[in-house]
Amino acid sequence: MDAPNPAVTLEATLAGLRAAWQRRRPPLEQRRADLQRLRMLFKQRLEEMTEAIAADFGHRSHHESLLADGMAVLGEIDHLLRHLRRWSRPRRVGAGWRLWPARAEVRAVPLGVVGVIAPWNYPVNLALVPLATAIAAGNHVLLKPSEHAPRTSAFLRRLIGEAFPADRVAVVEGGAEVAAAFAALPLDHLVFTGSTAVGRKVMAAAAAHLTPLTLELGGKSPAIVCPDYPLAQAAARLATGKWFNAGQTCIAPDYVLAPQTELPALVEALRAEVVQRYGDFAGPLDDYTRIVNAGQYARLRGWLDEARARGAQVIELAPVPPERAQAERLIAPTLVIDPPEDLALMREEIFGPVLPVLGYRTLDQAIAGVAARERPLALYPFSLHREDVERILAGTVAGGVTVNDTLLHFAANGLPFGGVGASGMGAYHGRAGFDAMSKQLPILWQRRRSATDLLKPPYARIDRLLRWLLR
Repeated sequence: MDAPNPAVTLEATLAGLRAAWQRRRPPLEQRRADLQRLRMLFKQRLEEMTEAIAADFGHRSHHESLLADGMAVLGEIDHLLRHLRRWSRPRRVGAGWRLWPARAEVRAVPLGVVGVIAPWNYPVNLALVPLATAIAAGNHVLLKPSEHAPRTSAFLRRLIGEAFPADRVAVVEGGAEVAAAFAALPLDHLVFTGSTAVGRKVMAAAAAHLTPLTLELGGKSPAIVCPDYPLAQAAARLATGKWFNAGQTCIAPDYVLAPQTELPALVEALRAEVVQRYGDFAGPLDDYTRIVNAGQYARLRGWLDEARARGAQVIELAPVPPERAQAERLIAPTLVIDPPEDLALMREEIFGPVLPVLGYRTLDQAIAGVAARERPLALYPFSLHREDVERILAGTVAGGVTVNDTLLHFAANGLPFGGVGASGMGAYHGRAGFDAMSKQLPILWQRRRSATDLLKPPYARIDRLLRWLLR
């Protein structure tokens, strides 16, 4: 018996979601109740969540899962609940004196059915945050979790099945064929998180129906350490940004630019951070996450082998017994000093615990190097001098910025999160996501008298009035 065509199955699921939405568009209080129920059920299942993610990764730090996939989702839902009534109110805008006595407003109205394609690296956060935002905006949702995190995908299916009716939120599972058919659906909005290469395919598929997109992609996010910034503090904050989730983070620092003369001291400061945080890599390592699968592990090992073969200085900051590394897909925090620009790890997003460290002679040289690359998802300037930070910001374009730290702009609910150029388009989180998943409907209310009563032929009788209006 032939396997069902994923496109046909998806179209039927989408049709059911859309028909239910057309019958009854969720009113404000229903949306709030839905978010409250999702929050309650999710909070009850946090331990189940961490176990599922750990099983998919081989080992994933329990506390990293609670922070990145647990606390982040709860915080976003709380933010939506806190502001949803205000965001949903019609917003009065000026109609202009030429249209007097009309009044004008903008209403945020639901779009219909929002699709979400989630990745494996933060498989709960990057599924539930856009889902919750779409629910807040009054939409129904079709979610595809990552096939590379099957146990977490099953967890999400169970959670959502308990939280929502099947014609309100549906979960579909499958590999690349299902993802391709999903992206080609006539959705009212699609949120995709993943690589730039796959993002291009998603955009091409969505173009057939002119589906609006939020693409949260990736790229090579740089950190620039200015000469005045304390190296020990820079190392501590870079270590958090890079080795949280073993570097499998779309906004992890992908390479660091620091004054050439300071590179040896920065290397030692980073080594001290690794020893302090994780200790001996022959020990238990409960707080250090493994590489998600054999393919990703082989890719990273291959890139390091290439760097060594090309003569780059590769520094493993905490040696791992070889048999353990292979068995557990374990790659220790690793630095590559001043690698050639044509290496794979300098051309592609690394997505692992490998950090190239490059020296610069002047800050202008560092800025020019960043500006010459594709626009990154994140940028991390480190300086105690506001004027140096402003020079960096003026000379570069990035999806988001955290100054003197890493990752934290993602966690600020009031900031839009998204890319620019090759790192993505559109934004979500907080108000930005609510607005993106709503139609900002302009409405002009005309009164009994109207300027258009005058603006009709024969125009000669209003020639003087028209000239006066054009003055």
